[in-house]
Amino acid sequence: MSGRAASSDGAEVAALLRSPRLWLTLAALAALVVLPFWVSAYILGVLTVAYYFGVFSMAWDLLFGFANEVNFGPTFLIGVGAYTAGILDNLYGWPLFVCIAAGTLAAVLGGLVLAMPALRVTGPYFGLTTLVAVLILQNLIVVFAGLTGGEIGLTVPDVISVEAHENYWIALGFMAVSGVVLWTLSRSPMGLILQASGQDAVQAGALGFNVTKHKLAAFVISAFFSGLSGALLVFYLGTASVSTLISITVGVQVIIAAVIGGRRTIIGAAIGAIFLIAMTEVLRPTGELATFIVSAIALLVVLFMPNGFMGVLQRGERG
Repeated sequence: MSGRAASSDGAEVAALLRSPRLWLTLAALAALVVLPFWVSAYILGVLTVAYYFGVFSMAWDLLFGFANEVNFGPTFLIGVGAYTAGILDNLYGWPLFVCIAAGTLAAVLGGLVLAMPALRVTGPYFGLTTLVAVLILQNLIVVFAGLTGGEIGLTVPDVISVEAHENYWIALGFMAVSGVVLWTLSRSPMGLILQASGQDAVQAGALGFNVTKHKLAAFVISAFFSGLSGALLVFYLGTASVSTLISITVGVQVIIAAVIGGRRTIIGAAIGAIFLIAMTEVLRPTGELATFIVSAIALLVVLFMPNGFMGVLQRGERG
């Protein structure tokens, strides 16, 4: 039995090593690592934010792509992590990495609190519950303006680094590690069970799988990476505000990035986020038209490439 399992694992590793996508990904990462030597600090700043959004989208794809649970409130988890870290740094002066750890923990606990009632319902009711959580968080930030900075925003005195290339490499490394972890989880038995429960929860339960437990685990993992990325982003931007972290618009960007990148691919979500942030920045001179153009491009991708960018790559690999 163990021999067959080892043989199967060896075959999977061999197939992975033969995959053009693996070598393409490694080549792309190598190019991104040396990019700071060739481009301006402005471009590095745009990409740094895009990498953190890539983690947001990958974490969201784990829950939607595999468990088929549409979380309309990804910014709830992001906001809890970001504001917790920012408040502890701003008001109490805790060490930066302690604040980041506390923000991540707060996001995980917030995810648990949200997931318990949300997972009792399915379909649009699950999405509605997560959306209401975002609205509640926005109101709490305004009500407790003395603590959170309210609508003006919260300024944090500490930053990860003042060097553009250092911030860039930290964000890139974080996105790469997060992508590997989330992709590995999605290919693990847990990911297969999530995928089965997303397609037919009743049948998966009849086969003996604890659907609720696995969905809860996916929600917690998503909360961990969302909260950690949100906390890191705060200490890169030096500020936290509703418009940059918690608004419904930000949540829609996260969702669109995951969808156009390729559902149930994890890595595609990061590609979608980088594309979306980069296109928004390139089109900034067009003013109000930028949002319309980016939205139109996203709609065309969904209509003509329903499996996203990664779907195109996969078809090319099979061809």
